[in-house]
Amino acid sequence: MSLKGLGKGLGALLGDMDFEEEELRADTTTTEIPLDKIDRNEEQPRKNFDEVAMNELVNSIRVHGVITPIILVEKGDRYMIIAGERRWRASKRAGLKTIPAIVRKYTPQQIREISLIENIQREDLNPIETANAIKQLMDECDYTQEQVAERIGKSRPVVANTIGLLTLPQPVIDLIASGRLSAGHAKVLISLNDPEAQYSLALKGADGKLSVRKFEELVKSYRNPKAKVKQEQSIELKDLVARMQRTFATKVSVLGNDKKGRIYIDYYNRDDLDRIAEILESLEVKEI
Repeated sequence: MSLKGLGKGLGALLGDMDFEEEELRADTTTTEIPLDKIDRNEEQPRKNFDEVAMNELVNSIRVHGVITPIILVEKGDRYMIIAGERRWRASKRAGLKTIPAIVRKYTPQQIREISLIENIQREDLNPIETANAIKQLMDECDYTQEQVAERIGKSRPVVANTIGLLTLPQPVIDLIASGRLSAGHAKVLISLNDPEAQYSLALKGADGKLSVRKFEELVKSYRNPKAKVKQEQSIELKDLVARMQRTFATKVSVLGNDKKGRIYIDYYNRDDLDRIAEILESLEVKEI
């Protein structure tokens, strides 16, 4: 994902830091830092790493080394990762002793913002991790949804829908975090107020059983159970309606299916009504 496609994004954030000129020059210096002197950022939004992708990166590093330096800040006599935890983990697995890094000076707020944006740009977070990271940024930096949207290069509705996922019951959140329920499915459930119904419906849409559109229809029918839903009608029922139309010589329609429904016989004037009545009287005579 490019910086251009993310609006303000990480590039603009780095440009907003207002460093002195000599600090900016120092920021571009790459240094080999011992891996055992580097710690992960405990506030890193991403908690899970895809094992297949990680193994591929390990193999690539063994052959080509680390192409892109990681970003660090000094913490006493040690360093903390700001961006590049996957490369750091993979380098340790590959048996490297050092890793190319750029050491910079950031405020705690900048560290949180960069950690969030760096991950979102690489689409490394699942929707719940992203929601938690955005919520944390809003709480700790006192940002509004509009301000967060500007900082991460997303629209305000996207931010609102993302953090809205955290209002869902925990079992539904677990489905989203595990990848069984997409964020598109989940956002349809946010407006419901019944946690049991939210989880029950989520299970029906989980694991790709329903498209988002079909899932929306399912939730809509739950919200409005009296809504008329078009039902498939059998060939026999359609044939019965056609026979009735021929017999009564007027329009006959059906609402429902073979198990339950209503049949409507239209009449447009008194002659139509008299003809229908005569047909019924003849049928009654035959029964006698």
